Amino acid sequence: MGKVVIDVWVPDNTFPGWMERWYQIGAEFEKLHPEYAIKVTATSFWNAPLEVAQAAAQGNPPAVSELYSYLGQSARDMTRQDGRPLFTSLEKAIDGRTEIGGEPVVAGDVIAPFRDYFSHQGDLFSMPSVGTTSLLFANTRLLEAAGITRLPETWDEVTAACETLAGAKNPPKHPITWANHAMLFQQAVATQGGQLVNNDNGRSGRATKIELASKEMLTWVEWWRELHRDGHYLHTGAIPGWMESFAPFAEQQAAIRLSSSNDINYTLRAAEGAGFDLAVGIFPFNDHVPYAGNHVAGTSLWLTNGLDKATEDGALAFTQFLHNPRNAADRHKDNSFVPMTYGAFDLLESEGWFAEHPYHRVASDHLHAAPAKATPVASGVPKVRGAVFGNFAGTQDVMNRAVQDVLETEIDPAERLAAATREAQGLLDDYNAWATGPAPRDPDAAPHSSLKVEHYAGVVAGKDYGGRDLERIVNKD
Repeated sequence: MGKVVIDVWVPDNTFPGWMERWYQIGAEFEKLHPEYAIKVTATSFWNAPLEVAQAAAQGNPPAVSELYSYLGQSARDMTRQDGRPLFTSLEKAIDGRTEIGGEPVVAGDVIAPFRDYFSHQGDLFSMPSVGTTSLLFANTRLLEAAGITRLPETWDEVTAACETLAGAKNPPKHPITWANHAMLFQQAVATQGGQLVNNDNGRSGRATKIELASKEMLTWVEWWRELHRDGHYLHTGAIPGWMESFAPFAEQQAAIRLSSSNDINYTLRAAEGAGFDLAVGIFPFNDHVPYAGNHVAGTSLWLTNGLDKATEDGALAFTQFLHNPRNAADRHKDNSFVPMTYGAFDLLESEGWFAEHPYHRVASDHLHAAPAKATPVASGVPKVRGAVFGNFAGTQDVMNRAVQDVLETEIDPAERLAAATREAQGLLDDYNAWATGPAPRDPDAAPHSSLKVEHYAGVVAGKDYGGRDLERIVNKD
């Protein structure tokens, strides 16, 4: 009797060893479960959702698809060839079981911030696989030379630190920099309690209205512009500008950088190579308003609807094996992703990992408690309510271009973001018209950019940010 084949599609983001890890863990699962064959396929980093939807339209979807965090609405809108939803709920498929095929179920152990984010109306629809949030990175050599001994945590403290750095005897060329990317926008807005779209940021119902000129967004953008106008913020002019902001920090041209927790390993390597000490802190917040929550990013594993019992159980068992404490802990070490389960975090803690590498626990601590200086909206773990809506990639580009105009011209931020809202509303309306139309839906007829991981009008997809680019900067190639 032949083996049951489990097709698993994952985006290849070009980090060294990224796909090799997937192949290795598939082989390890096969040794434990010889009745299964895990077939891992690398998809395009930028077009993975479209490739999955096209395969489904042709009647050949994979059993498991890894999709980026902000594609939840698009994933729920994808259809099989027969018109049924492409994906089914992971939690409902598990159906209360504590083990599947001998693999302990760990879905219930996913840390609260990521369970919060990847749940839809209380249902954990997909298995979180990669987790990141936004942090502050600082060159302590440059800060201490200016007399700064504590990392800034609030926007006012960041402004004060930038003024101190600029006035130092030997000031850095730039006090601070960060990428023009929606991940950072959403963290800034989330901490203030703002939302990008209606219906609980797309979580209590399909988002139909978008607002990019909210009070929370304007407060963030106006503070950003002020730092730029005062000569403190390095505006690279690039969209999204991840690499362009990383390079000056790695070269000690910028003292502080805001970025993803995913960058910890690479930033540490850059610091070691350049001979400076690195400090990692929380993403700064506006302490003039209550602290409402955080934003996270990453990926999750979606289970295809309508699989036969053997294939579905094999796929579920594999997703749980991927996230057992040992595997999840090792993935954190390899890529500095947030440990996805409490079991993985506890294992790392017991092994002394965080004691030896304290910067690696900052993201976890940040997500599980409001900052000490903040006035939280509620006690306990801050809520994570990142926006979920159709054509996020296109809307992100609209936001990025709007902020670029605010930084580079004299245009009023409220006026420019209102125009961005109108443009983004058109994208959302077009997407919803397609997504609520007759099923099955043709993915090739989906509005441009709506089934992409990211889309930028001014850059060439696949040439701007990835593991190879980070390696190039760290290795000074």
